[in-house]
Amino acid sequence: MDKSSDKLYETSLDRPEELSDVVYLTHLTTPESIYHLRLGFAALASTPQTSKWYLWVLWPVTLWSMMYFMHWQKELINSLIEEAILEAEERGSKVLSLGLFNQGEELNRNGEVYLRRHPQLKVKVVDGSSLAVAVVLNSIPKGTTQVVLRGNLSKVAYSIALALSQRGLQVATLRVDEYKRLKAKLDTDAGSNIVLSKSYAPKIWLVGGELTEEEQMKASKGTLFIPFSQFPPKMIRKDCFYYNTPAMLTPKYLENVDSCENWLPRRVMSAWRIAGILHALEGWNVHECGDMMFSIEKVWKASLQHGFCPLKMPTQSKP
Repeated sequence: MDKSSDKLYETSLDRPEELSDVVYLTHLTTPESIYHLRLGFAALASTPQTSKWYLWVLWPVTLWSMMYFMHWQKELINSLIEEAILEAEERGSKVLSLGLFNQGEELNRNGEVYLRRHPQLKVKVVDGSSLAVAVVLNSIPKGTTQVVLRGNLSKVAYSIALALSQRGLQVATLRVDEYKRLKAKLDTDAGSNIVLSKSYAPKIWLVGGELTEEEQMKASKGTLFIPFSQFPPKMIRKDCFYYNTPAMLTPKYLENVDSCENWLPRRVMSAWRIAGILHALEGWNVHECGDMMFSIEKVWKASLQHGFCPLKMPTQSKP
């Protein structure tokens, strides 16, 4: 054996510890997806997620884990996120991206809970809502004067409604409760462009997680559905168009891209994740969670300057 290999090995151990500027939280997309993550099998993680026969053998374990997780979901998620934030703080990371773990006010007030518990945090907690809003706004075809807003009224949904109203676009809602909540949330001037509509005629629909199949069937032929939610709607109309969830194509120089959402194309990254990278690259030393939003225009321009590209609009309907 070459004795120099021992010296090389010892030297390699003496190098400074690598620090991550941005830390993302691992999350599931389906019960079986746990086997595709770092906690699972590397062989599965190296390929797109597909159902394998041997995963059915593990189904009893998967089912038990899923039931346990669902029963203690809120407590487990909040505990995991808080632990990850404190670990990132200890390691000197710049940004912790909540990504798809940011599941709304009912869970952790969009991350605000952690800032209240740890007001002296140096690591910045970023939920990425501002870039998600920017992607949706820039996905709306030019010349549009009216859109339908339908779905869970999240932080992103309110911000979209506000931005569109300030630009003079009419935002139509289909449900009385959503109409009242939007009017109460927005100021008088912006709220004047929020209307309650019984018509399903507008061809641009901005949709969230609570969009029903019945509502989709009432949309006009050729309607473009643009999701503002983190998860895509079920595509049931062959005569309509479905855009991706808020996401962008990553620049070619970006290497070692690990696993992203399995409903997005290759080398396409969720806007919520990209925002964490931008905060670190630009040195924005601010939190973006809770009710706090970052500048929509600023984060959009930064994404383009760093080589992230908007996705092409769908050219044909999907089954």
